[in-house]
Amino acid sequence: MGCWKGPTAMLACLLLLHPLPSPACPAACHCSSAEADCRDNALREVPQNLSPNTSTLWLGYNFITVLGPRSFPPLPGLLLLSLPHNCLGLIHSQALLGLGELQELDLSNNYLTTLTPETFLPLTNLTTLNLGSNRLGTLEPEVLSALPQLGTLLLQDNPWVCSCGILPLWRWLSHNREKVQEKSLLLCKVPEQLNEYPIMAFGNESFTQCQDISLSVQNYIALLVMGPFCFIASIFFCTLMGSITVVYHNRRREPHFWSRPCSCKGH
Repeated sequence: MGCWKGPTAMLACLLLLHPLPSPACPAACHCSSAEADCRDNALREVPQNLSPNTSTLWLGYNFITVLGPRSFPPLPGLLLLSLPHNCLGLIHSQALLGLGELQELDLSNNYLTTLTPETFLPLTNLTTLNLGSNRLGTLEPEVLSALPQLGTLLLQDNPWVCSCGILPLWRWLSHNREKVQEKSLLLCKVPEQLNEYPIMAFGNESFTQCQDISLSVQNYIALLVMGPFCFIASIFFCTLMGSITVVYHNRRREPHFWSRPCSCKGH
């Protein structure tokens, strides 16, 4: 009964009887240290009651279809986020806010068709990005340029559309070959004649028919001036040609109107 000899001793006894609560861990996850394993639990959204100290979050093999604005709770120390094998088809431009320390992001084996540069802007420390096995037909290079620390990129097994629209991505890939993993698996899906053709096997001559048309301010001003002018000129030309045609036909009919009447003989 010595626990009750003083306030300090009493507090110590209470702490022993009621230990401090452990860091938050969602019921669908298994947590240890700074890691939360929430894989294969039929989750449809990111759990919100995660510990702020979480540095590794496994969310693969669930049914998450959308990452909306601020889908994640405050996780200032999150370094690895794994989301493969979900049904992910849309990532909002503000979905990854607050994950500025993230270094590795796995979005493979999902249904992503488009990505915007704004989505990855918060990830200034990201070094590894896996976008393999999605439904990407093209990808704006600005999406990748928004990641200043990117060192490892996986884009394999996507249905790439190898038309002129893929030229900007091909240029980025050509200038960042050391970052691209599994290069041999970056294959064209369409057009049919290029099916299974490696994107990295293209050369500059492959895009000779694709011309970049960049207009300056002067070009746009010229177009604005020339457009109405050409329209007015075309109306004037059509009116002139119509008038000439009418006059021509009228002059051809004049002899019939003004010819002398035939004289009647035999009276």
